Amino acid sequence: MDYSHNISKHYNEFWGEFTEHKFFKGPINELPAGFRILKFIPNSKRNMWTYATCGMSNNSDLNAIEIHMFSPVEHDFLIELLTIIAHYHVTRGNLGLGHTINFGCPWYKESKLEYGLISLPYLDGPAFENYQTGLKIIQFLWLIPITVNEKNYKKQNGLEALEQKFDDAVFNYLDPYRKSVV
Repeated sequence: MDYSHNISKHYNEFWGEFTEHKFFKGPINELPAGFRILKFIPNSKRNMWTYATCGMSNNSDLNAIEIHMFSPVEHDFLIELLTIIAHYHVTRGNLGLGHTINFGCPWYKESKLEYGLISLPYLDGPAFENYQTGLKIIQFLWLIPITVNEKNYKKQNGLEALEQKFDDAVFNYLDPYRKSVV
């Protein structure tokens, strides 16, 4: 089995069936062969849409990660956004846990959430987070949309401090119009 097939199999074991999507603009030829975005529809276990990279890293990467985002509604802009983030990771970013990403635009029209925080996949746990394929461990991480104030707070106080603010506020990670927790 190839690398990206193992990744899609791992997602399927946790989230069920999916459809595969590609974004065809820009320098997509610089992404690993077989790269695509998987889209999971809401189901009885999870009442939200899920978009996930598949093949963002390749078998030779030291920092093999895949990222996913949740959405309250079908929002195919996330196919483009995750493709752009994957391209950044592959060509110059080497993204990982705790990094923030400037989306360059709001998550949803008129939303104040214009950044993403790469976090642990708290909704799915360590069995989902770390997947071993051959000798390689792939880390599956959650991209949480955040505000510029939250990004700045994390930069000044650290990831744990921001995540504690999230916990204290019981923030709704699916609300594109939520207020900043700081």
